[in-house]
Amino acid sequence: MAFRRNTRGEKLPDVLVPGLDVVFVGTAPSRRSAAVGAYYAHPGNRFWTTLHEVGITPRLYEPHEYAELIHLGIGFTDMAKRASGMDHEIDPKLFEVERFEQEMRRCRPRAVAFTSKKAASVWMGVPTGNIQYGQQPRRPDFPEVFVLSSPSGAARRAWNIEPWQELARFLGRAKT
Repeated sequence: MAFRRNTRGEKLPDVLVPGLDVVFVGTAPSRRSAAVGAYYAHPGNRFWTTLHEVGITPRLYEPHEYAELIHLGIGFTDMAKRASGMDHEIDPKLFEVERFEQEMRRCRPRAVAFTSKKAASVWMGVPTGNIQYGQQPRRPDFPEVFVLSSPSGAARRAWNIEPWQELARFLGRAKT
């Protein structure tokens, strides 16, 4: 497994190699995730339980095991690699849309799954209110794109497991 060295002050390293099934894309790591060095590490975050519940992973993984998911065809990145905090706290100048697109074109995953409307809106260049959950219209020369409801505990009121189930079905991993 080959990770890119963290030479730019990134809070968490990308987990990206060519041929992944899906890359999960957040806005930026939470302060907790940055502090412990693991994706989706806040105890109130539903990410890891949801992956297992919908069948994307065969067992419940812990945040510190995130790098092991590369063996399941699962990768990770964020739109703002050098920031951490809640979505509304991230300085828009830290979003790296071009870097993100280059990495996705280099790695060519089957799907890109945004774990928040904010991350998707940064990439799409549209307000979050104009984005629907689920599979997005196909873009030429880019992997399939899904927008998932945020697993963050701070977004509980907007929680909807259906987009996650839709992704699991697309990946052929849905629990029956």
